[in-house]
Amino acid sequence: MPSKPPIERPTAPRIAGHALVEALIEQGIDTCFGVPGESFLAVLDGLHEHRDRIRFVACRHEGGAAFMAEAQGKLSGRPGVCLVTRAPGAANAAIGLHTAFQDSTPMVLCIGQVASTQRDREAFQELDYRQMFGPGTLGMAKWVGECASADRLPEYLARAFRCALQGRPGPVVLVLPEDMLGTPTAAAVLPRVAPALAWPAPGALREVRAMLMAAERPFVIAGGSGWDAEAAAALQRFAENWQLPVGCAFRFQDTFDNRHPLYAGDVGIGIDPKLATRVREADLILAIGPRLGEMTTGGYTLLDAPRPAQRLIHLHAGAEELGRVYAADVLLQASMACAAKALEALAAPIDVRWRAWTDAARADRAANLVAPPVEPMDLAVVVKAMQELAPPDAIYTNGAGNYSGWLHRYLRYPGLQHHGRTQLAPTSGAMGYGLPAAVAAALLQPHRTVINWAGDGDFLMSGQELATAIGHGARRLVSVVVDNASYGTIRMHQEREYPGRVSGSGLRNPDFAALARAHGWRAATVERTAGFEPAFADALASRQPTLIHLKLDTDVITTRTTLGAIRAAAETIPHQARQS
Repeated sequence: MPSKPPIERPTAPRIAGHALVEALIEQGIDTCFGVPGESFLAVLDGLHEHRDRIRFVACRHEGGAAFMAEAQGKLSGRPGVCLVTRAPGAANAAIGLHTAFQDSTPMVLCIGQVASTQRDREAFQELDYRQMFGPGTLGMAKWVGECASADRLPEYLARAFRCALQGRPGPVVLVLPEDMLGTPTAAAVLPRVAPALAWPAPGALREVRAMLMAAERPFVIAGGSGWDAEAAAALQRFAENWQLPVGCAFRFQDTFDNRHPLYAGDVGIGIDPKLATRVREADLILAIGPRLGEMTTGGYTLLDAPRPAQRLIHLHAGAEELGRVYAADVLLQASMACAAKALEALAAPIDVRWRAWTDAARADRAANLVAPPVEPMDLAVVVKAMQELAPPDAIYTNGAGNYSGWLHRYLRYPGLQHHGRTQLAPTSGAMGYGLPAAVAAALLQPHRTVINWAGDGDFLMSGQELATAIGHGARRLVSVVVDNASYGTIRMHQEREYPGRVSGSGLRNPDFAALARAHGWRAATVERTAGFEPAFADALASRQPTLIHLKLDTDVITTRTTLGAIRAAAETIPHQARQS
């Protein structure tokens, strides 16, 4: 939506629900997502009052709404905002909150609460959200605040935004009692907040340079949140100055331009075996931004925990994250907007001793882009054709499942200094994320093409948001549903651990094209590789929401192997050995 002039601070009282909306506008929010609820009718009325400045996207499920707000946070770097009602709404929204926590995405979840006069009676849909989402849950929210005073609501909202942005970004929950929202207040909204930025300590930077100068086989793993265009460009210049191979942490592939000759690949699920070997053989790892979680470290095997074989420099925005898993040689707390610029300024030598190491990483990456042919549906060819036809600033979204491996391996994400975020994907492994994230992106950045790459099981976790896209006028939106009639990731693990004993992972799917048309989308079904390119070109040309249903043999399970091959290999290993 077009930017609006700052809202005038009122001198006359208005109800707190209106004050909340005014405070959101002051924080730069022009769109929020949610499902209406009777517990926050006063906020809905405030959204109506200020509908020329802010829009409310009413979704079909709170999980979808929370995913949309999480995607909003990723795209903007500011907190995405989600509004839900009491216990059922809050419980449904939990998946988006957890995704924001593990992905370090700034987000504010506003929950309507029972009236203050009815608390602690187990009133209708009452819950204690500090118990449900609080820091004691170790992974749901950075802070849970409940505002009992209408006069303090602007203070609470500003604190929520600041907490979501400060240090390691993440989600915050703001609980809003129904009677408080209807109480008049003359409290002024507070100014737009900005996070305090932390620069790396000069002494530690000198140590980083000394370790680089002593290294033989250095490797950079970049990722995490808090990056902006300037920081991404500075990271690229740092890598160029020192000729460092760069891998991107799991589902943060747009941190570093995948088309750059120093890009070595994605360090995550389905990692190129040669890249995994390279990470293990490095004598120095510079982890710039990522948490170094289970997915990026290959289950803590690429870097042994707690003390890796490689020397480790870990830069992260959150002090609590540094040293939590890995006892690094150098720990640097710094915001990514500052860290990359500081690294860029490190004086590099005229030449480096690891040029052959870097050249080999480049060659391995090029070889990994070459795929063996698969018939009748070759997803590697599909992904490459998709990127060739789509605009260079297209946004790609996905949820969780083996189908996403084709994006990770074959799509070449531009660095975010070129077009902003181009990858929206959950490091939490949340199924159902991709379609809501795509709808949010299409509504928030309507000038860009948005492509959702979904699995069949993943898609139906949130398929009702097809209706949200149509209802709110989304355009330039394409959803490609890869249908292998299976919860493919689970089937793969079953065949590896219990070969031939399939239970619960088979799916009987609807006609996805017919389902899309029933929601007002255009749709096509494609069963052979050659049919994809014309169907996708037509979808792009239409500029209308379009679903393309791809039929895939269940046996095609990853970019590197098949279910049959996994089963055959597992059958040669005694059962007890497979479980050890």
